[in-house]
Amino acid sequence: MQTIFTIVGPREVFYYQGRAGRTILDENVTQFWQANSDLAKERGCYVFGVRAGKGLTPAYVGKATASYRQEVFSPHKLTRYQQFLADYKKGTPILFFIVAPRRRGAPNSSRIAELEQFLIQTGVAANPWLMNVRGTKTEEWGVGGLIRGGKGKPSTSAREFKRLMKMSD
Repeated sequence: MQTIFTIVGPREVFYYQGRAGRTILDENVTQFWQANSDLAKERGCYVFGVRAGKGLTPAYVGKATASYRQEVFSPHKLTRYQQFLADYKKGTPILFFIVAPRRRGAPNSSRIAELEQFLIQTGVAANPWLMNVRGTKTEEWGVGGLIRGGKGKPSTSAREFKRLMKMSD
């Protein structure tokens, strides 16, 4: 049976703006979960990133098999977010949640892990400096106009192939 995840976001992450930079404080985490209590007990994957201007940049991909509240802002994850924010002078930190369907019993951890691997590879293609440690080995191949094919407008053939394979831009 196919597992259909649901995307929720972007949700803005509260932060402290100091004179020399930004950081996410414990009180910001509390504020976030008060504003997003609908997601606290859910499970699945999540992507921390930054919205600046009209663009979005992924910073870290994670999975939560217990609950988002227990895992999204754990000390290890906060360290990664802080490091990423230190390198971005502007932009609003955001989170996307890819929520697993609610069912009785334990979550399907293997499907969540598969999704995490896919999101990490997709995230590395969008941002080669993704903060994840595992699973970020960049493939040494690409397809022009499709994935890791360099810059520039995709060819007509590449656009038609995307249409054939039901791949959106």
